Amino acid sequence: MTQNMERGARIIIQDWVNVKPWDRLLIVTSKEHLPEARLLRKYAVRRARSVNSLIVENKGKHVGVFFDANEEVFDPYTAVIAATDYSLVTTKAAKRAIKKNKKFLSLPLSTNDGRSMLEYDFLTMDTKKSRLMAKVVMKYLRQSTRIRVTTPAGTDLKLYKEGRNPGFFNGVLKDGKGYSSASIEVYVPIEETKTEGVMVVDGSLGYIGRAEEPTRIIFKNGRITEIEETPTGQKLKAYMEEYRDPRIYIGGELGIGLNSYSKCLGNCYIEDESAYGTFHIGVGRNLALGGKQNANGHFDLVCLEPDIFTDNRQIMQRGKIIIPEPEVY
Repeated sequence: MTQNMERGARIIIQDWVNVKPWDRLLIVTSKEHLPEARLLRKYAVRRARSVNSLIVENKGKHVGVFFDANEEVFDPYTAVIAATDYSLVTTKAAKRAIKKNKKFLSLPLSTNDGRSMLEYDFLTMDTKKSRLMAKVVMKYLRQSTRIRVTTPAGTDLKLYKEGRNPGFFNGVLKDGKGYSSASIEVYVPIEETKTEGVMVVDGSLGYIGRAEEPTRIIFKNGRITEIEETPTGQKLKAYMEEYRDPRIYIGGELGIGLNSYSKCLGNCYIEDESAYGTFHIGVGRNLALGGKQNANGHFDLVCLEPDIFTDNRQIMQRGKIIIPEPEVY
């Protein structure tokens, strides 16, 4: 165990989850992440009388299927830390736990550089600052029905969110009204049949890692219909086919990174999508975010330096939050 891993575990148990003596905590993990789970448990047992672990078989990207089929699995607990490779926040079990007002933290531990995610510096981001940043962005997202995103690489996407409310994650369960993700971001569960345009992925491909060259992805009627035949595109196609679910091609989320300590290098899924100066489209399942789309999984495609417009107001310029000019009538 490194000092940085110890630091990360303390932040998660004490600051993010804020484990209480009366909590019945469940740490969900896999064999690959037992060291992280033991470290989280070490700090949790100092604060709560009941700490249990659930070790799931490593199903990789399909781990969420178990938590869709067994949605009552979290019922006996008051708090859950989902410390597996892949995110569980969009699963039926997570949605049920959140609806029952249980504390739920999605803590995907997948990395590509051999380090534990608990070692990463992005965990030390000031959560109060991220909350203030999120409020600025959410104000304008809440008031809008249409969103347009462009980037210097060539992205030009139109997304729609009528009847959909934005939310934000910053790790802190209190800020998320009981649930959150280690990803520090604003998210919107976009309308699943309306996304149109071109996305040029030049950041990362979620769990796959870095986009080695900018790659064009075409969306029509909310769905990915074409992926450019670059080496990055071929890798993405093969990965998406492994889900064996046509719903994985549907755009279900717009995310805006707010973590100024994060870098989008392809080393860590959560760090990439959290990085300030990026946006991402989450494809596949979006149920727990407030959407209507189920699927066998969910992952994010990350782009750099977006200009983001909510209706006719610009809220980001080259990845930086700006205060929009008031509209003149």
